[in-house]
Amino acid sequence: MPVETKDVASKTRELVLPWKDRKGGVIPVLQAVQREFGYVPSEALQAISEELKIPTAELYGVATFYAQFHLKPRGRHIVRVCRGTACHVRGSLQLMQKLKEMLSVEENGTTEDLRFTLEPVACLGACGLAPVIMVDDDTHGRLTADKLGDVIARYE
Repeated sequence: MPVETKDVASKTRELVLPWKDRKGGVIPVLQAVQREFGYVPSEALQAISEELKIPTAELYGVATFYAQFHLKPRGRHIVRVCRGTACHVRGSLQLMQKLKEMLSVEENGTTEDLRFTLEPVACLGACGLAPVIMVDDDTHGRLTADKLGDVIARYE
């Protein structure tokens, strides 16, 4: 259920309070907002801008520079598909294609029910298990497209 705009602004102002008259608060405030809402809503950026007297464009620049921040809602489960060399050679592109079909979502997209977000990543560091995906903090290796249904079913 989407959060009301006034609720986002109100809660964001609470999160900004400890940093109101201090320097160096932009990243901790953005982190707190993302923990609260699961992403950084535009209404929150506006409230932070007003409270910390920092231009919204500057906040947007920080939020888009760091990969840890997300400006759109994300799924409860993050599915990461390794694109490293070992995984690529062993079929990670086929895994990505199958996941896109199964979840009805594009790369870096989130399912309509906010259950899954699908992300390609450069490397998951599990080359011996290639091809590999991660769902949240769980690593699943030596996968084939046929096995993906069973993996995803564990998170529904």
